[in-house]
Amino acid sequence: MNQTRAIVITGNGTNCEMEAAHACRLGGFDEVVIAHIADILSGEIRLDDFHFLNLTGGFLDGDDLGSAKAQANRLKNASVSGSGEKLVEQFTRFIADGKLILGVCNGFQLMVKMGILPALDGEHLNQTVTLTHNDCGRFQDRWTYLKVDSASPCVFTIGIEKGIYLPVRHGEGKFLCDSDATLASIEDGHLGVMRYSDSGYTEQIMEFPANPNGSTNAIAALCDPTGRLMGLMPHPEAFVHFTQHPRWTRENLPEEGDGLILYKNAAEYVRNNLI
Repeated sequence: MNQTRAIVITGNGTNCEMEAAHACRLGGFDEVVIAHIADILSGEIRLDDFHFLNLTGGFLDGDDLGSAKAQANRLKNASVSGSGEKLVEQFTRFIADGKLILGVCNGFQLMVKMGILPALDGEHLNQTVTLTHNDCGRFQDRWTYLKVDSASPCVFTIGIEKGIYLPVRHGEGKFLCDSDATLASIEDGHLGVMRYSDSGYTEQIMEFPANPNGSTNAIAALCDPTGRLMGLMPHPEAFVHFTQHPRWTRENLPEEGDGLILYKNAAEYVRNNLI
C-alpha cells in the first residue's frame, strides 16, 4: 500500500461517520472509506487494508445493556463470513501491525468495553475501565475545555501546547476504573491524555458543568501505552473549521478548528511509519 487509507465504521446506530470521514480527508488521508459493519462481517471489506480505524459516536444498538456493550459483544464473538476467522482477530492484528485507532464518544465506549483501552498489560481484550452515566443524570450537549498532558505518549495530540476546545454530547461519559491500581497505572503512564479543565487549560476541573459527567480525575480521553490507540468523549470531528465554533461570528478564529490536529497527526504518523 502506497497511499494512506482510513476507514470509518458505521451501522447499528452509529452517527458522525460523514463528519469523521471529512476530518480524515482534511487531515491528509489519501483515501477514506465509510464501511457498514455488515460489509466487514461479510468479508467484502477487511481492516487489514487500512492504516487508521475510526469508531464514531452514536447510540450503538440503542445503548441496550449500556452504551456500546452489545456491539462490544458482537465484535468479540462474530465470525467473518466464509473465512472461519473471528472479526476480533482483525482488530488484534490491526493493533499488532502498529496501526492507529481513534474512538470518539460511542466509539470510546466501545473501545473500553472491548478491552482495547487502556491495555495496561498489553492484552487488548480485557476490560479494566468503563464509561457510565453522567453524575448529573442526564444527557449533556455543551462545549468543554480540555487540558492536554504533554507527557503523554499519545500520537494524536503531538504539538498541542496546552489544550483544545471541543463539544461533548453524551449521557454516559463518566470514566471509572476497576481498581485504584488501574487508575495509578493510567496516571503513572500519562495515559489520561485530556482532562476537563478551566478555560486557561491550567488545571483539571471536577465541578459541573466544566466537567460534564464527573469522570474520575476529570479524564476525558485515554490512550494505550503505545500512544497509537485513543478514545475520547468530546467530538474532534465536530470542530475542524472555525465556522463550527459556537462564537465564530464574534471572535477572530483561525480557519482550522481545534479537532483537526488529531487527524493531521494521524495522517503524518501513517506516512512516516506505515507506508
